[in-house]
Amino acid sequence: MGDLELLLPGEAEVLVRGLRSFPLREMGSEGWNQQHENLEKLNMQAILDATISQGEPIQELLVTHGKVPTLVEELITVEMWKQKVFPVLCRVEDFKPQNTFPIYMVVHHEASIINLLETVFFHKEVCESAEDTVLDLVDYCHRKLTLLVARSGCGGPPEGEGSQDSNPMQELQKQAELMEFEIALKALSVLRYITDCVDRQWSVSQPPQLAHLKRMQCLYPVCWFLSPGKLQQFEGSRWHTVAPSEQQKLSKLDGQVWIALYNLLLSSEAQARYCLTSFAKGQLLKLRAFLTDTLLDQLPNLAHLQSFLAHLALTETQPPKKDLVLEQIPEIWERLERENRGKWQAIAKHQLQHVFSPSEQDLRLQAQRWAETYRLDVLEAVAPERPRCAYCSAEASKRCSRCQNEWYCCRECQVKHWEKHGKTCVLAAQGDRAK
Repeated sequence: MGDLELLLPGEAEVLVRGLRSFPLREMGSEGWNQQHENLEKLNMQAILDATISQGEPIQELLVTHGKVPTLVEELITVEMWKQKVFPVLCRVEDFKPQNTFPIYMVVHHEASIINLLETVFFHKEVCESAEDTVLDLVDYCHRKLTLLVARSGCGGPPEGEGSQDSNPMQELQKQAELMEFEIALKALSVLRYITDCVDRQWSVSQPPQLAHLKRMQCLYPVCWFLSPGKLQQFEGSRWHTVAPSEQQKLSKLDGQVWIALYNLLLSSEAQARYCLTSFAKGQLLKLRAFLTDTLLDQLPNLAHLQSFLAHLALTETQPPKKDLVLEQIPEIWERLERENRGKWQAIAKHQLQHVFSPSEQDLRLQAQRWAETYRLDVLEAVAPERPRCAYCSAEASKRCSRCQNEWYCCRECQVKHWEKHGKTCVLAAQGDRAK
């Protein structure tokens, strides 16, 4: 992997073997922060490996050491923290931290894990190694895509513009909202990779589970939300205006939805166990309007889906089945909620006192570790596009000379962004000098 190798093979194995699940109370603690940094390194190395196509050691290590279930549990744990504990922290009126970056690290943790899972779930053996937690992961993706569909009427993610009077915690809430949209799109990709294993997984490891299919049906309305022909498309973490001549071009997100639908609807197991009611038939037949010649030219396999829907139009619907059904259910979310029910205030209070109120010296040490973790040469190598201005999002060519972490298109934007960037910039620069 040359000069851009982030982790040596032996080092990567040590980091993978050390992965473990943390209780909600320990989110943001010293041990948790160390694992977050390790996950970021594994994440960047996995993306780098996939980018230069020189083997997939991270994916192989996760399977060998059985750590995919651990990642799924950590993903759901931080999701619950963001829903149950983070809002409590934001409501504490006298909590005015000098720097919100320690809290941001926990908020960002979910995005880091789902990004790593998106990278490695391309390989079917990773999906199989998830074992029973694959149902918890499908349930997680179902929640995220339900949120995505609920926001579809707004035309995209929440606006990033904030009020001049916003305090740091309010700004952090807005960043978390923006992050949720991208997390949901990552969940869409993960769910698509799981559909690649529908027949293979169920036939090899266990009998077909109806719960998988029921939760994956959330893809149908998502397909209409991300259908081709939009004036804007979300790609590379940003919204882009699409020229009229490009509006029929299939984006990566559109492709993920169509492939997932293809896998689900044409799967022999799914067809055998899916109850075709009048409502379900009506919803599925709406897909025919999107199967244009232009789309079929870009994804020729969808011709089989078109034939399936044509046959479906002539098929008689079925009455709801009344047979006894034994169904496996996801258990991680339920278990975590049961273990921590009624403790959200206590967890928030503990973290305020012991985790999210670090001293100036602790912040400097953390800044030093962050500078070591996020190597700029590696970040630039795995970046999907040219850097964007931190203030106006235009294409940027100038970098902050002090911390080297933020990009700007002009001096004016840098000056306007300084009020928000200043404290982080100083800390990052101090940590860099301390190395």
